[in-house]
Amino acid sequence: MKPLDPPDSHHLSAAIGWLGLGNWREAKEELEKIAPALRSRPDVLLIRFQIHFKAEKWDMAAEIARALIQTHPQDPHLWIWFAYATRRMRGGGIPQAKEILATAQPLFPKAPLIAYNLACYECQLGHLKAAWKWLEKAFDTGNPKEFKLMALDDPDLEPLWAEIGEV
Repeated sequence: MKPLDPPDSHHLSAAIGWLGLGNWREAKEELEKIAPALRSRPDVLLIRFQIHFKAEKWDMAAEIARALIQTHPQDPHLWIWFAYATRRMRGGGIPQAKEILATAQPLFPKAPLIAYNLACYECQLGHLKAAWKWLEKAFDTGNPKEFKLMALDDPDLEPLWAEIGEV
């Protein structure tokens, strides 16, 4: 994809900068200055997703993540973000988020964050054996020490903390 030309490229860079400073409101204002015909570009949508994510506008974040998956289905992070936003949006929830990652997992069998998030969802649904299997897969495909520390600090996995501590 051809990079944006000025001044749109400057507005996108400024939006990224504002996000880096933790100011999603200013980032949103910068994106609004991009020509309307260019606002559906994946690079612009990615920043728009991050703005809605930071603003906890989960319905829009989920919608944008879904659109990004259509153009970049090979990016496992987009699937994780879509699931995360879907879990929190109106009418969403853990079962819907789990379904998204269950679809993504065969596409990315070595993506430890997908397995990790599936463990979180299964744990929250009370499926502790399934959660443990997904957590083991995250340990096997990722950095086990890093994922263990993350799991021991994740309230979604609290029912498994004793088991995790024994690993």
